[in-house]
Amino acid sequence: MLRILIIFTLIFSIYLTQSFAQQQTRKKIPPEKPKLIIGIIVDQMRYDYISRYWDKFDTKGFKRLIGEGAFCKNANFDYIFTQTAVGHATISTGALPAVHGIVSNTWYNRLKEQRIYCVGDDKAKTTGSESEDAGKKSPKNLITTTTGDELKLASNGKSKVIAISLKDRAAILSAGHAADAAYWFDEQTGNFVTSSYYLDSLPKWVRKFNKEKNPDLYLNRVWSTLRPIEEYTESIADNNPFETGIKGQITFPYNLAEIREEKKYDLLKTVPFGNSLTKDFTINAIVNEELGVDDFTDLLIVSLSATDYIGHSYGPTSVENEDTYLRLDEEIAHFLSFIDNQIGKENCLVYLTADHGVAHSPKYLESQHIPAGFFNDNYAITLLKTYLNAIYGYGEWVSEYIDQQIYLNRNLIEDSKLSLDEFQKRTAQFFIQFTGVANAMTATNLENSDYSNGIFSKMKNNYNQNRSGDILINLEPNWMEDSFSATNHNSPYAYDTHVPLIWYGWKVNRKTITRRVSMTEIAPTIATFLNMPFPNGCLSEPIIEITE
Repeated sequence: MLRILIIFTLIFSIYLTQSFAQQQTRKKIPPEKPKLIIGIIVDQMRYDYISRYWDKFDTKGFKRLIGEGAFCKNANFDYIFTQTAVGHATISTGALPAVHGIVSNTWYNRLKEQRIYCVGDDKAKTTGSESEDAGKKSPKNLITTTTGDELKLASNGKSKVIAISLKDRAAILSAGHAADAAYWFDEQTGNFVTSSYYLDSLPKWVRKFNKEKNPDLYLNRVWSTLRPIEEYTESIADNNPFETGIKGQITFPYNLAEIREEKKYDLLKTVPFGNSLTKDFTINAIVNEELGVDDFTDLLIVSLSATDYIGHSYGPTSVENEDTYLRLDEEIAHFLSFIDNQIGKENCLVYLTADHGVAHSPKYLESQHIPAGFFNDNYAITLLKTYLNAIYGYGEWVSEYIDQQIYLNRNLIEDSKLSLDEFQKRTAQFFIQFTGVANAMTATNLENSDYSNGIFSKMKNNYNQNRSGDILINLEPNWMEDSFSATNHNSPYAYDTHVPLIWYGWKVNRKTITRRVSMTEIAPTIATFLNMPFPNGCLSEPIIEITE
């Protein structure tokens, strides 16, 4: 009798084990469509940071994404002005700047005779703080639809679309026109805010998050290296002459409470804890907005901006940069663990990428005998104006110069009965003589020529007839406009255009893709997964290795 009882118990135990395993297997089967798509955009992340810091990464962060996902090793932006606004708009729309219209962070409006900030909107108001200018923002300057816009249309508004960043332009241009919300950081109050374009009042959970004053907690910390500083072998010496640092400080540790200006929060953007705060807010959004809980796919895009501010101040070879990415690896590991528990990997499609890369510090490159330099644009424009006055007589021939684009005074040129084409050519011919200038291309040439490859093709991809300058300037490799930063980005070269692109989660098989992938292929890939139309300015094909 005892033997029968033991056998029965064993059989029943095996049955329960198999039944439980089958239930677990059923739970792991991905649904027809992902319940939640999460885009993680790491501002200014060069492609080679993956390999540079690989041995220091934990197994649960970047290594997990690549080890369990699809890694596009040759993803590139195909235009010249690699900036935050341009990159985020390109990722979300699947279109080139020539089409989506975000040709730069800022451009010049000839009719209004004023600078235009890419997401500026005087008709909008701040929602979430008393800072008047923080919320005067909207996507009105974005000409095309985003992936989020098409998702809202395809679901008749039932899908939720939210974007989050420390930067307003990163959040807004990722979210698009029809999004439920875009949230960004108000450095005056320490609050996450939005615009009246999206919301007239903050949701209860956002108000609660803001009341907790998490930025103050982070800014009372000391930024020390995560590991013993002698282990930072992927960096040059902590004390070096190639960095600008935080208010002149260039070595660890950073006592943030001492560095911080009273009652201001801009410092948080320049330390890794800015990414921590963004992650905290993102997790709150997923939980409180109940993202990924029903049959309608939701879209959440989070852009991590602190990496950009730190990169500008210290450069790719700094201990500060290495420490930032080691900390980011931990944040990603924590976030993936949260996704496992909250939504399930099989229900969530994640992609991680960057909006642009960055150059090494020209001063550092010169110390290594590599050609590099800073281009003094103010000096060059002053000489150009003097030259044009000598040729055509005194006049305000140059209306504006912004980020390697010269805007000529077309009204004055027309009133003077001069040929715009000839005026542009003369200006370009003068500018090409400056040391550090590789190309000076006229708008007329870009409009009338068909460039299919090379630098001129990237210039044409960036050129929008209504918003771009009369002359587009391309500097030599490792040259950049003079600034107070250690380094910068705004070129068509690989260090600025080549970025990581990793797909992970829902129905994504482990693989490595080595062919060249355009960053305009992200949007149609997502649209293909969801069986919905591509964004209306998208001319690219999906990444077939991912969608097949």
